[in-house]
Amino acid sequence: MSKLLEYRNYFGSVEFSEEDEVFHGKLEFIRDLVTFEAADAKSLKAAFHEAVDDYLAFCTAERRDPDIPLKGSFNVRPGQELHRRAMILATRKGLNLNAVVSEALRRYLEKEENAA
Repeated sequence: MSKLLEYRNYFGSVEFSEEDEVFHGKLEFIRDLVTFEAADAKSLKAAFHEAVDDYLAFCTAERRDPDIPLKGSFNVRPGQELHRRAMILATRKGLNLNAVVSEALRRYLEKEENAA
């Protein structure tokens, strides 16, 4: 089971260490490393919230912008054949490649979310 916590538009992973008998996680989808841990699930949620708040306070104190998760862009390396097909389709339809890839991703996600 993979679980993500969400708070203030930040996401945190949830893991359990049998060896240490502790729940732990980190802020996901950002470059900075921010971790948190707790002895039980309820405390882990509080530790996650505290980690987000502390991270944002730290960034403010350091006068720097905090990393923003999932900003809306990512690199895709589909291979030469898919790249070629997508670019030709985009050109024929008078679209840019980003519009074709975004539409394909939207359709795929809708299909998968409806199947779940």
